[in-house]
Amino acid sequence: MNLLLAEVAQATQRLADAGVPSPRTDAEELAAFVHGVKRGELHNVKDSDFDARYWEVVARREAREPLQHITGRAYFRYLELQVGPGVFVPRPETESVVGWAIDAVRAMDVVEPCIVDLCTGSGAIALALAQEVPRSRVYAVELSEEALVWARKNMEGSRVELRQGDALTAFPDLDGQVDLVISNPPYIPLSEWEYVAPEARDYDPGMALFSGEDGLDLIRGLERTAHRLLRPGGVVVVEHADTQGGQVPWIFAEDRGWTDAADHPDLNNRPRFATARKALP
Repeated sequence: MNLLLAEVAQATQRLADAGVPSPRTDAEELAAFVHGVKRGELHNVKDSDFDARYWEVVARREAREPLQHITGRAYFRYLELQVGPGVFVPRPETESVVGWAIDAVRAMDVVEPCIVDLCTGSGAIALALAQEVPRSRVYAVELSEEALVWARKNMEGSRVELRQGDALTAFPDLDGQVDLVISNPPYIPLSEWEYVAPEARDYDPGMALFSGEDGLDLIRGLERTAHRLLRPGGVVVVEHADTQGGQVPWIFAEDRGWTDAADHPDLNNRPRFATARKALP
């Protein structure tokens, strides 16, 4: 074992003691970041090349600063995104939400599907859809000035049309023309603030996390936005907390112009997102 791998083992124990959920992965990611190599190449770093700054970044992670803030990057499906203070860090759970959306769009057999991402944050969802549905027209909206800075960085050179604005009133020019509306909105109840992981509670922007007493305030508003934007037969996909399974599909009720409302599990088999189809006239 070289010096770096020995230090990684120590760092793993420190991060585990601090309650970090994935201590070994994070210790290796930080080592790779500091030494400018891939995780699988750590064993090739010579002892003489060990960089003591490693322990500085380990201390930051030990204090529960998000790994992605330290490295400045987040991975989402096939993307590497720039992230940092002021923007919500995309989570692995959302990858399954996007996967379902991609399958739904492909099944529509529309030549150039129109897709809208509400509350885009870093732009992860919109960019993944633009990349994996090559002929799609993708639009994204974000209200936060700080988050918009990161979204613009990530979307530079892409074909996603990014706008600043309120998701509830966004894209009036697309009313009735959209094939799929997707969103990972804030959905944590204000009453659960103290139970949120420090990485999210202390570093993710509050407006990307919390939404009223039951966490569903914005989703209720997005239901109307989605209905306005979608063409008849178009689909909405909304992420929610695993504790909200069964609640969100009821928001997309038949008497509000929806059909086929359902919940879907994530990779851990927990209810993670709801979908519904705009009813035909």
